[in-house]
Amino acid sequence: MAEVLKNKFIKFFEYKKYFVFLLLLFSFITSAYKKPETFVIDAAHNAYIHNNIGINYLKEHCYYGAIQEFKIAISLAPNTQASAVYYKNLGDAYMEIGYPDMAQKPYEDAVNQFSLNFMYYQKLAKCYKALGIIPSKIAEYSSQTDNPLNKVMLGVLYIESGDLKRGTIILDNFANAEPDLLITPAIKQYVKETVDKINTI
Repeated sequence: MAEVLKNKFIKFFEYKKYFVFLLLLFSFITSAYKKPETFVIDAAHNAYIHNNIGINYLKEHCYYGAIQEFKIAISLAPNTQASAVYYKNLGDAYMEIGYPDMAQKPYEDAVNQFSLNFMYYQKLAKCYKALGIIPSKIAEYSSQTDNPLNKVMLGVLYIESGDLKRGTIILDNFANAEPDLLITPAIKQYVKETVDKINTI
């Protein structure tokens, strides 16, 4: 009798073992278990997002928020071609609130980061004009002959200072000397608009 009880007891534990195993397997399958996700931080993508948030703040005239978002975008991607846009946007925000002295460095950084966008030169020249330092900047860019793109800045500075003819001649000469640069079509358009303005005076 004791032997029969012992055998039943052993069989019961064997079945229980299988039952527990099946129960665990079933609970694992039906549970909401997911493999943990891995998150990759993409600084360039995050910078793009922060820049867009800054643009939205700027449209809503929330200048402090815009400035902070542009600074975050710059800190996430400080040395890329895209960061030139972030620097330009930061300069725009400072100009909007009447701080051309704070806008000067971001605009200069935008030109240094990507020097083939003509708009950056125009924004920087307007900033210099607001600061009243165009004559000193004309002298500075006139003495720097190592970079041909300094001629672009020089031409825009002359036009901003009111010397439309001299600025137009400098920019036209540059456009003829460098016809294949990305910046050249924008310069030609600007020269055309300036010539039209001269003709109406």
